[in-house]
Amino acid sequence: MRRSLFVRLLVLFLGVAVISIAATAWITTQSTSQRLRGEFESTLEADSEIYSALIAYAQGHDSWDGVGPVVDDLAAATGSRVALTDPGGDVLADSAATGGGDAPPLPSTPTAEIDPMTPLAVMAGGVSIAAAQPMAVESWSAAGGEVADDVPPSTPTPGAGTETAPSDDVVRGNADATFVGSAGLPLSMPLDWRLTEAEAAARERLVAEANACLQRLGSEELAVSPDGMVLRISPDPAATVLEEKPLYVTETTTLDSAVHDCVPEELSMPSEASQALNREQVRLTGECLASAGVTATPRVASETGLAQLTVDPDDPVALATLAECSVRANEQAMEPYLADPALLYIGSTDRFDAFTGGGWVRTALTGLGVLAAATGVTVLAGRRLSHPIRTLTAAAQQLAAGGRGTRVEVTGRDEVARLGHAFNAMASSIEENERQRKAMVSDIAHELRTPLANVRGYLEAAEDGVVPMDAQLVSSLLEESTLLQRLIDDLQDLALADAGMLRVHREDTDVAELARQVVAAHQPSAASSGTELVVAAPSAVVADVDPVRLRQALGNLVANAVQYSGAGSTVLVRVARDAATGDVVLAVRDDGPGIAPEHLEHLFDRFYRTDTSRTRATGGSGLGLAITKHLVEAHDGTVTVSSMVGAGSTFTIRLPVHAPVAAGAS
Repeated sequence: MRRSLFVRLLVLFLGVAVISIAATAWITTQSTSQRLRGEFESTLEADSEIYSALIAYAQGHDSWDGVGPVVDDLAAATGSRVALTDPGGDVLADSAATGGGDAPPLPSTPTAEIDPMTPLAVMAGGVSIAAAQPMAVESWSAAGGEVADDVPPSTPTPGAGTETAPSDDVVRGNADATFVGSAGLPLSMPLDWRLTEAEAAARERLVAEANACLQRLGSEELAVSPDGMVLRISPDPAATVLEEKPLYVTETTTLDSAVHDCVPEELSMPSEASQALNREQVRLTGECLASAGVTATPRVASETGLAQLTVDPDDPVALATLAECSVRANEQAMEPYLADPALLYIGSTDRFDAFTGGGWVRTALTGLGVLAAATGVTVLAGRRLSHPIRTLTAAAQQLAAGGRGTRVEVTGRDEVARLGHAFNAMASSIEENERQRKAMVSDIAHELRTPLANVRGYLEAAEDGVVPMDAQLVSSLLEESTLLQRLIDDLQDLALADAGMLRVHREDTDVAELARQVVAAHQPSAASSGTELVVAAPSAVVADVDPVRLRQALGNLVANAVQYSGAGSTVLVRVARDAATGDVVLAVRDDGPGIAPEHLEHLFDRFYRTDTSRTRATGGSGLGLAITKHLVEAHDGTVTVSSMVGAGSTFTIRLPVHAPVAAGAS
């Protein structure tokens, strides 16, 4: 009990909280780290594949209808949930809902936006990206390409009047292959875009023949792609050499004539869908240029047969307008062939779940460890904290069983220590009250026995004719009866005070005249003991008091002063009004032996007597001052005492002139 109980409890709870937080952080860190280490690279690769496949689908279809099987295949291949929604949040496809039932909530933030218009600038650079109709070319694969069977098939939506060409596989260049574009002559679109079934079959045949030709020439490091591109296969990706497209080479060609002859010109001819798209782009570009007031000259590229628009090369404004109109026309022409933008969600939830996979074992073991640690700390600290409380409980039980001398050992200055001091003070008070009660019972028995014995003895003597029933006998019996009546009245007043039924009946009373009456009533007893009784009061001091109760309280003080003063002493009763507060002050000062300091704080306790003797002269019952205190407090006043051993004592009563008004009274 050296420190505050509150502080120790706070430290205990904080310690348990720190253990719990540390365990939670460890579980989260371990589970998250393990998940990230095991899934980071595969997740990036899988997300990239999913995004590429869905971009390809969006660029090969004019809507998302029928994307469900593609989404399911992607989810099965990557092991992740894949979902598509439109920008408004409506679900287009969700692999988690394929088996029926309600799908779990989607993550709060989409993984990516699938916008088929975004990669079109790549298509204009001369490389046929995933938007182009994929086709399987076995000879290209044999020359170093890679046929990917894990990507779902797609069905393009060609222009009007074209046929669809289903594809079973997607051709992708491997890590050692590099696509080769034209030298300085960008294309407006891929030439093999949305091939018809017949076109795809023809190109497949031409690619196979071209690659076979290259193999006969011994050019094992070269391969031909479906769009007429030449691939140079190198074991060292950093040393890969880019070759130019044979159809567009000029005097600076790096390909020999034999290789050039192996690549048929038909592979560089645009598909029917590309031609239709080209015509729409030229039309829209021309309308844009015309609205801007720019004159454009149409021409047809001899190499591809695609239409083009040219402007004055010396007019920068015309060139800038042509570039802007071309981009705008390309987007407008492609829009009918592409699906609307969509939002891609990969995964099921943002919330970390420590109970998924093998994490529940770690979580359970950690939880048990935290529980064991918290239980151990709580038990050890709790036993130390509860020990003084258990000691106090045992002491209280002993006190209730009658062990009035029970005390507890107190050390420290915390809350429990203060409780221990309070218990010891309570036990001392109970012990003292018990002692006073026993003394009171003995005193009351003595006070009642003496006058009753006298009355009975005189009555028996008178009955037997031993003592004549004269006026002297009657006076003696009356005196004994008065003593009995006074003791009974004192006990009744205390009982009323304890029950809260001690009432006062206030009225305007001259307190100075009341003091003179009390002094006059005690003059005979003062004269018999040789004590001079004096009153000092103004002519009138009016206050709102109960004259009967105030006379009783003041009479008790005067009687005690006369009783303890002795022969030759003086008792002064003074009445005055306090100029500062307006209170009425009644003081009784005597020249008696005084009261020792250790008795002053208990002087107004009932049954408390500084003189424990039971003589008529100085004994008393110990009830007078307790009754006086109750009577004064019933008037909302106070009674105090000041004394010095050998110099007498002064009892002072202070009363308000008017009764206080109760709260809420009108």
